[in-house]
Amino acid sequence: MASRKEQKERLRQERMQREQEAAAAAARRKRMGYGVAGVLVAAVVIAVAAIALAGGGSSSTGTSDSGWPSGSIPKRKETDLVAAAKAAGCVLQHPAMEGRTHVTGHVNYKTAPPTSGPHNPVRAHDAAYRSNPPGVEHLVHPLEHGRVIYWFKPNAPLPVIGDLKKLYDEDNKLVILTPYVRPMPYQVAATAWTQLLGCPTYNDRVPDAMRDFRDQYRLKGPEYIPNAE
Repeated sequence: MASRKEQKERLRQERMQREQEAAAAAARRKRMGYGVAGVLVAAVVIAVAAIALAGGGSSSTGTSDSGWPSGSIPKRKETDLVAAAKAAGCVLQHPAMEGRTHVTGHVNYKTAPPTSGPHNPVRAHDAAYRSNPPGVEHLVHPLEHGRVIYWFKPNAPLPVIGDLKKLYDEDNKLVILTPYVRPMPYQVAATAWTQLLGCPTYNDRVPDAMRDFRDQYRLKGPEYIPNAE
């Protein structure tokens, strides 16, 4: 028969073994917790990076850009569109509607830039685009919903592009700024649904003409604004 001392020693050994096993289990749980946390952090970082690369999800047809050249435009003086366009050397046109069906291919529009016509069902979102503009067919779609678009030639001087961005930032509600990637006879232009302001050469009178055009034709598309498609 084991002595009392031997029994006590055996119980002590069993208790120590249980404590060691419990400590090992706690360590394993802690390591697993660190691993799960690491995976979650990595997932968050990846998600944030993906959103940033996608432009925050603002558009499926292009992303707004940063790094625009600086610009400076004079304060508004002329509020009459016809007078402002004449002073700036710009032309006002009211082209006939070319249709408004949804298409997925290339469209040859009768005006450059276009003011109406068949367009892609995926609408370009309101934003300022420079190096990654949506396709022209995507840009005609928001005209149908009352947007005004400021266009510029991709090779326009940087000060001109900077001034247009300054104008866009001044009041960009329902306005899009983008290069026109096809040939057009104007250095800068503005369009709304079946309306066109074309300026062969940019000058300091152009901002007033574009402001007046924006205020006169914004919200004048044939479809109600909340109806995105």
